[in-house]
Formats: sequence, C-alpha cells, structure tokens
Amino acid sequence: MDLRDKVALVTGASSGIGAATALAMAKAGMRVAIVARRADRLAELREVIRTTGGTAHAITCDMAVAGHAAGLLSEVESALGPVDVVFANAGYGLELTVAETSTEQLRRLFEVNVFAATDLLSEAARRLRASGRRGHLLMCSSCIARYALPRVGVYAAAKAAQLSICQAMRAELEGAGIMVSSVHPIATETEFYPQMQSASGRELAAGEKFPLVPDHAPRLFVQSPDVVARAVVKCLRSPRPEVWTSFSARLAGAVFALSPRLHHMVMRRSQRRERRN
Repeated sequence: MDLRDKVALVTGASSGIGAATALAMAKAGMRVAIVARRADRLAELREVIRTTGGTAHAITCDMAVAGHAAGLLSEVESALGPVDVVFANAGYGLELTVAETSTEQLRRLFEVNVFAATDLLSEAARRLRASGRRGHLLMCSSCIARYALPRVGVYAAAKAAQLSICQAMRAELEGAGIMVSSVHPIATETEFYPQMQSASGRELAAGEKFPLVPDHAPRLFVQSPDVVARAVVKCLRSPRPEVWTSFSARLAGAVFALSPRLHHMVMRRSQRRERRN
C-alpha cells in the first residue's frame, strides 16, 4: 500500500502506542484521525502532527460507550475523506486474579477491548466492501494473547479474543481486498501500566508514582511505543497477518503452545515470586 494521502483512524491516541503510531502514520504521509477521551492530549498531538507537516483531525470519544463506530467513521469521512486504515488501539488492563475480578469489571474490560474494537472494524469493513475499496484493519492485541500470565488472566482473555477475531475477519475479507492484522506488543513504556494499577484499585502514598512497566518485567520484554509504531507502519506498507515486536515473545508463545506443561511451570514460578513480593 502506498500510504501517501491515505486516511487512518487511530483510537486510544492520546498517549502511548496510539499517539506514537498516529505520529508515525502522519510522517509517512497519511491523514490521521486521532480518537481518545482526553481532549487536551489530542489537541497537543494534533499540533505536533501539524507542525511536522502532517494532517490530523481530533475526535473526543469514550470507546467504552457502545454505538460510536458509525458516527466516528462518518465524521472522519467528512473531515478527511473515506477511511482506508483503522487501528483499534483503545484499551486498558486489570491486574487482579480471576476470582478477584468482579462481573462488572469483566464486562467493562471486554466492552472496551473487544466489543468496541470489533464494532469499529466491522463497520469499517462494511463501508470498504460497499465502496469496493481496499483497506487495512488492525487491532492492538498483546503478546499474552498466546499465553496467559497470573493476575492478568482476564486481560489476556480479551487480547486472545482480539486475536481470534482478527484471524477470522482476515479470512472472511480476503476476497474483498481488505487486510486484517493483529498487533502483539510486549511490555511498553507508556501510561498503560500505571492506569492498569489504578483500574485494579491500587493506591499510592502521597508523592509516589507507579512505574511505567512492572519492576519484575525483564528488560528483554520491555520496549518503547515507537518500536510498535514503526512495526505498524511497516505492516501497512507490506501487510502481514500478525505484527510481533519481539522475537523472544513470539518464540515463547510457540514453545508454550507445544508444551502446556512447560507453560504451567513458568506460570507457577511467576506466581510464587508474586506471593513472595
């Protein structure tokens, strides 16, 4: 795909992977619609894109509220033109055991991470097919879509659901010239982890801050959002089914799939370390 003047819609674009990817898309010549809840952050990103010679349109929206997909796409079409690329990146996590997670927390997590993302990609697919245009639809999943970890099982389940949806949509839309890809970052130095802690009910003493990544995360499995952004743009230029930003994480997924016992051993060791902490 020649990315120049193509129109992209990125959700969860106020910070982290979403912001970095929107900026990378704009630098590649794309016209970008950025969507998030925080209007001030969107305004800052829009100005950064514009000062670098790009085109951006900001839309303040809470993806947790159902029914936004059609309205979002229509607004982007009016402002920038027909949408060629959708990156469903909005989401958040929980760090709780499955038994500690309430039904309300479970439903809200899936509402944002799975239902809203699926609704958006489905609406975009219908519009692309109706117009006969080619396009590329992406969801930001995670490396743990392939293997759950203790205390993030519910979040891992949502990421696994995204992976399955992308796999199915990719086959369903192949004949229409629409590519579907899932993106699988590892731990990323963004606001995601602090927000996860807050959503999980953690509290800090005055003056303290949550780290950007867990203290126990190996540096081998930590990266910057720019790494993910570059990988997404590369995938748009040369489409692939899955975007993995760490060979080690992808290899671990393959090994664990072949040996569930090994996966259990690693998870048991991780859980014991958590208990000691």
